Amino acid sequence: MPPVCVFLLLVCTTCFRKGYSHSYEKLREQNTDFAVRLYRTLVETENRTNLVVSPSSVASSLGLLLFGARGSTFTQIENALGYSVLDESVESFMKEVHRGLVNSSRDCSMHLACALFVQTGTPLSAKFIEEAALWANSSLHQNDFTEHNETASQINQWITRNAGGGIQRLVPCGPFAPGFTQIALVSTMYFRSKWKTQFPFTDTQTLPFNSMDGSVIKVPMMHQTADVNYGQFQTASFEKFTVIELPYLGNTVSMFVVRPTDRNTPLSSIEARLTSKSIAQWTNSMKRFKMDVFLPRFKLQSYSDLKVVLPALGVLDLFDPKRADFKGISETSNLYVSQAIHKAEIDVAEGGTRASGVTAMVLLKRSRMPVFKADRPFFFFLRQASSGSVLFIGRVTNPLH
Repeated sequence: MPPVCVFLLLVCTTCFRKGYSHSYEKLREQNTDFAVRLYRTLVETENRTNLVVSPSSVASSLGLLLFGARGSTFTQIENALGYSVLDESVESFMKEVHRGLVNSSRDCSMHLACALFVQTGTPLSAKFIEEAALWANSSLHQNDFTEHNETASQINQWITRNAGGGIQRLVPCGPFAPGFTQIALVSTMYFRSKWKTQFPFTDTQTLPFNSMDGSVIKVPMMHQTADVNYGQFQTASFEKFTVIELPYLGNTVSMFVVRPTDRNTPLSSIEARLTSKSIAQWTNSMKRFKMDVFLPRFKLQSYSDLKVVLPALGVLDLFDPKRADFKGISETSNLYVSQAIHKAEIDVAEGGTRASGVTAMVLLKRSRMPVFKADRPFFFFLRQASSGSVLFIGRVTNPLH
């Protein structure tokens, strides 16, 4: 299964435009900064081992809400994102990013989409409808939220269609909680691609992996010999780590794998110093080497409650029925976000899609070639080359879980 994700906001009943310009380089940095802050906050607040999240999906949904937010609600979302979609240069940049994420071919498919599911009869601002229609491949749907099962089924069908079939069900069928009667905002991000240099299935073998708790487990370890971008770095407190770039077909998206050099260095010490500037530094200073690359086959699925994460990023009013201000969506309805759900999945295998068959045990010949072996906890991110957008970011501390 390829990487897929869903970000769901259920909005219930109960500003002004800022005109400053941004350079595209600054926007690339702010876009990456949001991804890093979201990831670090998830790691800190959820205290889980394996994790995957799609910052692009979360950001696109918050961007869509920003068109309808006013007052402090607007300011908090704007500050969390680091930019305002109401600024023309930002809107132009983000639409360029979105266009790059709606491509499909036999070997590579990317799809970002947003949908508004609106309670029949809710009066919506014509300006918001116009802006939403031009944002991140958005669409508008009329639903009767009193018909619980039918509405949940329709939302889930839309999610399945726009997430490549990877996420079958996010909204449970059954009565919505009190107040789930007005608007549901859903965003999906789907990515499927083959590696530019595939890992031969016959080279995959069972090798040791040093997990976070110090135990050693045996995992299916993929192998390839390829020309790759590679770099060795260290933090301000001298923890050394290595970064490798593994491009997908077409060179439009790459996976970057970041691994502590010393087995005794905890992954958290590298993550704690992750910034948008450090990512830019790595990608600009890596060198090309012919290497033996070992990467465990892994499959991750994460379900995150963004009602915990977004307040940690300063977005508080969103979930408060007394303080949320979405008058830009509907002047006559008092709207607030009652639930924010994010679900992401990623499946990393030899060809880019899951292979099947008999596992082959291969003993690789020793060589003097440099080796990168992800045999200890690491984090990774999928990055769009043109915009620098982080499509997915996650950590692997146990490839078998």
